[in-house]
Parts: sequence; C-alpha cells; structure tokens
Amino acid sequence: MSGPRMLAAAVCAGMLCVGLLPAFSLAQDAPPPAKPTEVIVPTPAEEPELSRGDNAWMLISSALVLMMTAPGLAMFYGGLVRRKNILSVLMQCVFLMGLMTVIWAIYGYSLCFGGTRPWIGDGTYLFMRNVEPYWTEAGPKIPMYSTGIPLLTHMLFQGMFFIITPALICGAFAERMKFSSMVVFSVLWGTFVYCPLAHWVWGGGILAYRVPNAENWGGGALDFAGGTVVHISSGVSALICALVIGKRAGYGTEPMPPHNLTYTAAGAALLWVGWFGFNAGSALAADGIAASAFAATHFSAAAGAVTWPLLEWILRGKPTLLGACSGAVAGLVCITPAAGYVTAMPALAMGAAAGAVCYFACTSLKMAFKYDDSLDAFGVHGVGGTLGAILTGVFATRAVQNLNGGEPLGLIEGGTLIKGQLIATAITWVVAALASFVLLKLLDATMGLRVPTQEELQGLDLTQHGEEGYIFM
Repeated sequence: MSGPRMLAAAVCAGMLCVGLLPAFSLAQDAPPPAKPTEVIVPTPAEEPELSRGDNAWMLISSALVLMMTAPGLAMFYGGLVRRKNILSVLMQCVFLMGLMTVIWAIYGYSLCFGGTRPWIGDGTYLFMRNVEPYWTEAGPKIPMYSTGIPLLTHMLFQGMFFIITPALICGAFAERMKFSSMVVFSVLWGTFVYCPLAHWVWGGGILAYRVPNAENWGGGALDFAGGTVVHISSGVSALICALVIGKRAGYGTEPMPPHNLTYTAAGAALLWVGWFGFNAGSALAADGIAASAFAATHFSAAAGAVTWPLLEWILRGKPTLLGACSGAVAGLVCITPAAGYVTAMPALAMGAAAGAVCYFACTSLKMAFKYDDSLDAFGVHGVGGTLGAILTGVFATRAVQNLNGGEPLGLIEGGTLIKGQLIATAITWVVAALASFVLLKLLDATMGLRVPTQEELQGLDLTQHGEEGYIFM
C-alpha cells in the first residue's frame, strides 16, 4: 500500500477510536445526570410566558431549515444530474416549498400534532384554527406552545421538515419522472406516510418515547430531529421509487457523470449550515440541549466529510470533492435522530461510521443489486438514517437529557433504549415501503409515472418545463 493510502487508513482508524473510547467510558465517568426535561402540555390556566430569546432562535432555525431545500438541496441535487435536467430538479425543490406549505397549513400540521390519539392527529389545527392569534375581551391573544414559543413558531418550524422530506425523495427518480406525477405523489406521500409517522414519533403516538412506570410498559423510540420521520421514510420510499419507475434510459451503458460539481459543493455547504437549524433547532429552545445538538451535528458532519474521501483514497487512489460532500451529508443524516441525546465525541464515531457505511451502500450495494437510485437518496438517507436511529440506542446518554429518572438510556450506559429504536426503525421501513409502493402503482395506473423515452433523451428541462438551464451562443 502506498504512503498516502497508508496515511489515509491510519487517520480513518484513529478517528473511529477517538470517537469510541470516550463513549465506552461514559457509564463510569459521566457527570451527574442533568435535571429531567419534561414537556408538559399546559392547560389554559398555566399557559407559558413568551420567551423572546427562544422564539428568536426558533424563527432563525425555521429559516435555516427552509434554506436546506432551496438553495441547499436544489443546488446539491442540481449539480449531480446531467445538464439537460438541472431546471427540472430546481423546479421540484422550489415548487415543493410552495405546495407542501399549503398542505401543511390546511391539514398537515393538525394531522401531525393535533391531539394525542395514538394513530393520527385530530382536527384541532385544521386551517390554522387555534394556531393563529385571535381577539378576546382582554385584547389580542397568541396561542403558545408548551416550551414558551408561539404555536405559530412551532408550526412554521415543523412545516419546514414537511417541505424537505418529499424533496429528498426526488433524488431517486431524477431525470425521468413526470412533473405532474411527482406533484400528486408528494401530496399523497406527505398525507399518508409523513403525517402518521410524525404523529407516532413526535405527536404522542404509538412510537413516542415513554418512561417506564406503573401505568405503562415504557418503550418507544427517541428521534430528536427526524431519523425515522424524515430520513428513513424518505430514503426507503426513494428506493421503492427507483425500483418501480425503473432505470434511466442508457443507465449502465452510457456515462452519466454530474454536470457541475461546483453547484453540488455549494449545495452541500448550505445543507451543512442549514442543518444546525434542523438539529439544534429541534431543542425548541436556545438552551444547553441546543448547544449539545449543535456540537454533535458539526462533529458528525466533519467526521463523515473526512471518512468518505479517505476510503476513496485507500480503495481508488484519489479522494474526491463529491466524496467529501456526500460524506458530510451522510454524517448529518446519521446524527439527526441522536443529536439531542449524545455527546460530541460519540458523534465523531457516528459520523465516521456513516461515511463508511453510506460509501459502500452507494457503491458496492448499488452495483450488486443494480437499481438506479439516481442521486443516492436511499444510499445516504435510507441507510444513514437507519444507522443513526440504531446508534441512538447505543450512544444516547442521560448526561445530555435525563429522560428516564436517572436510569440508563443507551446501550453503552447499560440501558434498553436500543429495543425501541430497532422496533421503530423496522416499522418505519415497512410503512414507508408499502405505502410508497401502493401510491406509485396507483399513479402509474391512472396518470403514468415517467416521461416517454424520447422526452427523457431530450431532457426534462425542455419537455416538462419549456426552459433551458444553459444557452450556448
């Protein structure tokens, strides 16, 4: 093995060891458990007071998450497709920003967070009822969320997740799906896949984490910012899309390299920055948990950005910019469910593991099964999200959030959280796969899924939108 490759291998192995050693000693060396953090839904008589600082942070976080869809994801995906399809990718991202917002306002937020029924939300917030400010005899009234921010702020923040999740799926069927079918599929998928999963995990439903006590058996899963709800659901659905829609014309026989890695690198950088709002914002307050999630997010992304190109260097002789960008996103995906429950050094290990596992998923696994996941939505989000959800059950610690009355959480501490994580991961896989398959087959039978071959060869920019991304004089 040459000198540079030996150096890369040593650095990669060293990073994993540095991240893992503190985690394995955590059970013995952890500081006293933090004060329990409980989210208590207030009654009207005890509605919390507005926290201006928390509200400001949450509004900024909402803007950061919106930026992840466009320009972040739009540029990241746009640079990866061929020149004749860049506008189609940008259009998908920008259009979904508008479309999913409308759905969210009408009924999406209510289905996710209305009431505490086990399977789906109720009509509490339909058409923004009980969310918008209203007039009382005492003057204007702003409904509040339990953490001291306006309910409007919570609605906006969670709505940005509803926007980006179906946009992630677009990477699987890029360059061949009809725009009209993409629109209908996104609405149906958001309604019948995202909304139930979000309610199950975050809205008090069947997968929500519960502390064991005399009244319940405990169980459920921890998903701080969307490992199951966002990444596993979108990644698994992306795989089903790739399989049902089929391969691109010429896939496997014609070269299909990214047309502009400059765009992809800029998009990856925007995603990295926006992810601080995605993860640290999920603390719903500008507090110590947000700081811990911010650090974990950054460390995991950094480890992924190093590990993926190091593997390329070792196995292929050259580290690539695309590898660094893909590794960073893989690290961000993996840490998402764990960001508010793990410390910074285990986050390094999670990012390194994600960089390695997602690298092989996007190369060896994809080649072995010969599916055309155009932009590796499954390889990064499906695989990375699954890895992150499971590792949350390994590394979660009461030192960050004491959710269990001082009892251990993750496997490293001797806790049993891993059981709930595995169950939630399996359920999310099954629900996303089955629902996506049914929706796609229904749409294929009624309106068709992909463009005609001649239009695909000409490019979706002209045939679907009547525009060109590049005009050469």
